[in-house]
Amino acid sequence: MPQLDFSTYLPQVFWLVVTFIALFLIIWKIAVPRIANSLEARQKRIEDFLDRAADAKKEAEETLAAYEAAMSEARSKAQAIIGKASLKIAEQAEARKAALTEELNRKFADSEAEIKQAIDGAMNNIRDIAVDVAAEALNRLTGEQPDDKNLAKAVDRAMKAEG
Repeated sequence: MPQLDFSTYLPQVFWLVVTFIALFLIIWKIAVPRIANSLEARQKRIEDFLDRAADAKKEAEETLAAYEAAMSEARSKAQAIIGKASLKIAEQAEARKAALTEELNRKFADSEAEIKQAIDGAMNNIRDIAVDVAAEALNRLTGEQPDDKNLAKAVDRAMKAEG
């Protein structure tokens, strides 16, 4: 094996050192800066993405806060509208109730007046009929025509006594 031959050992070490130094310089001057640049660019992109993500998160949080505020405002407006509508409906119902109560009271008073007139008319008719019946009964019993004034007074007294 030529690698183990001591006569070629020194030139092999020389070429090993030269090759190593050449490769080291090439890697140090060309490859390492390119790799470092790539890593820096990658790190910058990652930081940019993280910054954009943070901005997007902040914007999303602001949008969510604005949405929640809008929803809260909409709910409060809806509650106010519902409250106003309920109040208006209650007022309308109260007004209708008052109008109906007034109408019923008026009809009740009219009905009471009509009933009173009917009772008064019936009482007058009963009085007249009672006077006629009493006159006819006295006429049949006694055969004489009674005095209408005295008979009417007697019937009035009897009706007052009965109530």
